[in-house]
Amino acid sequence: MRMPLWLQVERRASISPWKVFGISIGAILLAMLLAGLFFQLFGVSPIRAYGDIVRGALGSKLGITETIRRMIPLLVIGVGLTVAFRALFWNIGAEGQLLVGTVAAAGVALFSGIPEVLMIPAMFIAGFAAGALWGIGPAYLKAKLGINDVITTLLLNYVAIALVEWLVYGPWKGPTQRGFAYTDRFSAAASLPVIAGTRIHWPTLAIGVFAAVVLFVVVRRTRVGFEIRVVGENPDAAKYSGISQTKITLLAMMISGGLAGVAGVGEVAGIHHMLLSPEQISLGYGYTAIIVAWLARRNPLAAILTSFLFGVIMRGGDVIKVSLGLPFELVDVFNGIILFMLIGSELFIRYRVRFGARREVA
Repeated sequence: MRMPLWLQVERRASISPWKVFGISIGAILLAMLLAGLFFQLFGVSPIRAYGDIVRGALGSKLGITETIRRMIPLLVIGVGLTVAFRALFWNIGAEGQLLVGTVAAAGVALFSGIPEVLMIPAMFIAGFAAGALWGIGPAYLKAKLGINDVITTLLLNYVAIALVEWLVYGPWKGPTQRGFAYTDRFSAAASLPVIAGTRIHWPTLAIGVFAAVVLFVVVRRTRVGFEIRVVGENPDAAKYSGISQTKITLLAMMISGGLAGVAGVGEVAGIHHMLLSPEQISLGYGYTAIIVAWLARRNPLAAILTSFLFGVIMRGGDVIKVSLGLPFELVDVFNGIILFMLIGSELFIRYRVRFGARREVA
């Protein structure tokens, strides 16, 4: 009598949200286990490291407020990415869209001369428009010519970085900054209000939460949302039903790129109050927000929770550097492992995997 091992993989007809949640949590726990090996390589106990991260991010008023501050750009960008991903457009260019949003906001703040009461709304509108326009090109190239959206959106990040560096080292370099590569400081009218005693620029946070609610309703309850879902889930069915994939792709990318630009406005007007070098404006928010949207399973409302989780992780990077004496880049390693595990978990969401031993009589 033999008992050979067998493995059966079959596509799921459907899966409950709770199973998706459980699989996602399992992927994160496995990522934490693997990331713990890196802490161990540096001679730090993973238990101590994770404990310090949680205490540093959530154990004090300063920790909580800084976690929320890091959460804000992740939320705004992540909400937009959920729409792009649902439309089957892989926007890897949110980092560049954020940066051109900062450029547009700085241009309005420094050179527009519009009335003070209109300054903040004009900066947000300009940031949204700049991010949306930066994303329309790759969307059009994919819709009309079939050019890979991952490559085009990714490469435009480097163009945006070069643009910002050229401005702060060149024509926009502030005369009052004594040779540093910054613009002049924004006026008070061009600076976002913050919650007292914190760096939480609440208008951007409110925009992120509002966008999450509105886009959740749009995707689930409107005709446009239905078309976005059809294009993302079955492009062939969308084509035969007369849905314009070009229109949906452009719309989804305008929303995604525009919200990334809004996140840039929040950072430059709420935190820095000037345009400065790209690595000082963003700590890779555009890239981390990809994981935020992926973990949210393309659900705009869920992005509120996942952005807070990654706000904890990014705040934990400060703890890693200061308290444990480890490089901040470990946060990028951690994020990469989480993304890898989440991508791998798609197998168990899309397919039912069964394995075991099968009895055979000789």
